[in-house]
Amino acid sequence: MGGPGRDAHGPPEDEGRGPGPPGPEPPRRPRGSEPLTARSPLRLRAVLSVIALVGAVAAAILFTLKAQGDGSWAAAGICAAVAVIAAADLVVIARRTRM
Repeated sequence: MGGPGRDAHGPPEDEGRGPGPPGPEPPRRPRGSEPLTARSPLRLRAVLSVIALVGAVAAAILFTLKAQGDGSWAAAGICAAVAVIAAADLVVIARRTRM
């Protein structure tokens, strides 16, 4: 039937390749429509960050105004930290949407 390196029904296995180990496989085309219809979660993340920012700032102001020496100062600090994190997240989202 065929010589060494030949399949009974096709060309030699190493046809078209040079000496040495085989290279990486060629990239495969994606199947289906997902790359065309995929949506970024950045818009939802931005909405949630805005809600967190507004709520945390309002809560921090409320706790600061009502602080009487109990745990209200700590609660105000935690709310301020959440507001800073939400603001930083909005900055990251803005940078990613411009790319």
